[in-house]
Amino acid sequence: MNDLTHGLEQVLAQIADAAHAAGRDRDQVELTVASKTQPAERIRPLLLAGQRIFGENRVQEAQAKWPQLKAEFPGVELHMIGPLQSNKAEHAIQLFDVIETVDRISLVKALAKGVKKLGKRPKFYAEINIGREPQKAGVAPEEADSFIATCRNTHGLEIEGLMCIPPEGQPAAPFFAHLAQIAKRNEIKILSMGMSADYEVAIAEGATHVRVGTAVFGHRL
Repeated sequence: MNDLTHGLEQVLAQIADAAHAAGRDRDQVELTVASKTQPAERIRPLLLAGQRIFGENRVQEAQAKWPQLKAEFPGVELHMIGPLQSNKAEHAIQLFDVIETVDRISLVKALAKGVKKLGKRPKFYAEINIGREPQKAGVAPEEADSFIATCRNTHGLEIEGLMCIPPEGQPAAPFFAHLAQIAKRNEIKILSMGMSADYEVAIAEGATHVRVGTAVFGHRL
């Protein structure tokens, strides 16, 4: 498993270099390792190496592996980074520490109901469809302000961060900069943006969390 820890060390070093180049403190950027589709035996070496923030795409997959891993390794912070069905809201609240893909009012209502029922409150990020791509989930950029206000004022769901995935095949920097502008005017300090191909660009534009899978685990066979 040396290849896994080596990949993790490389990514952490590149995050530090990118933060330095941007004139930022290294501690301002957190690595979320995207562990979707990865079995527990490939995640455990990263936990042993000290990595504690991980992202999963599906509730059912996370339920199968993370309760045991969380019991073994205190301090794990598990992020939901995939689309969330409203009928899985309570399950997500029970398992995840952060839900990054809040993208529609029906889900907001389900999450608010689940928080009240379960007495557990993860952090919530709004997913912004920053490239206005019809095939992608997320709130349109021009609707972000009203969506965030509705979450907060109508449903009592505090939005603490924003998340986005920029369009493929286009320079990512303008899209990351746009997300940072939305965050600033809504007094949001957490920006989850940048993946394996563009996380260094995201750091230059103010990312506080980068979601990296392939650069750590390697390409899937």
